[in-house]
Amino acid sequence: MALRLASDIIWTMDNKTDRSKTIEQLEGIEWPDPPADGTGLVKAVHNLRKRPINLLTPWEMSRLIGQDVGIPWLLPAALEILRKTATDQPLGGFYDDDLLTAVLTRRSPIWQSNPEWTTSLKEIISLLEDISPNIREDVQRFLLETETGAPN
Repeated sequence: MALRLASDIIWTMDNKTDRSKTIEQLEGIEWPDPPADGTGLVKAVHNLRKRPINLLTPWEMSRLIGQDVGIPWLLPAALEILRKTATDQPLGGFYDDDLLTAVLTRRSPIWQSNPEWTTSLKEIISLLEDISPNIREDVQRFLLETETGAPN
C-alpha cells in the first residue's frame, strides 16, 4: 500500500473539518501496523493517527506535525491552540514551545499554499512577549522564508 506523502496533499485550510474524526478517517488511508522493531516515534505516530483530532494534546499534535502527518487538519487546529495560549503567556500561562516549533519548521510550500495560515502564525508570533531562546532562530527563519519565498 502506498502512503500519501505530505508533498502530494493540497494544503488548504478547512475550518469545517469534523475534529471528532481521526487523521486516518480524514485521509481515507489506513496505515498498516508499525513494524515490530519500529522506534517509539514510529509507533506513536501510527497510533496517534487513529485518535480523534479533538482528543490530541498539543504535545501529540507537535509529534504528528513534526513528522508531516495530518498537516491539512492539524495545522489549523494547532494555530488555534497557539493563538488561544499566546494571550495567556504574559500572565504566566502555559505556552507550548514544542507545538510552536513543530508549526514553525514546516516546509515553505505549506506556507506558500496557505497565506491565511502564514498570516495567522505571524499574528501569533507578534502576540508573544517572550520567545524562548531555543526557538528564536526558527521564528526568524520562518519570517525570512515567508517574506522572501526562499525554501528552508
